[in-house]
Amino acid sequence: MTYLGMIEPYQWIIILITLFLWIIPAIIALIDILKNEFNDNDKIVWVLVVLFTGLLGAICYFAIGRKQKTD
Repeated sequence: MTYLGMIEPYQWIIILITLFLWIIPAIIALIDILKNEFNDNDKIVWVLVVLFTGLLGAICYFAIGRKQKTD
């Protein structure tokens, strides 16, 4: 009973897993950004980068941004 354009249950599972893996790192990065202090406008910049680029922004934050925190 597959109609043209219908999504099968296994396809929904793949879509949900992909979205979950795409969104979770961005949420973790945003929480880490908002909990910590940064110099000048770095916090605002990192929040915008993560919000607009998603997974790529989260990866960049974890690679570069965590070193910019103030003590």
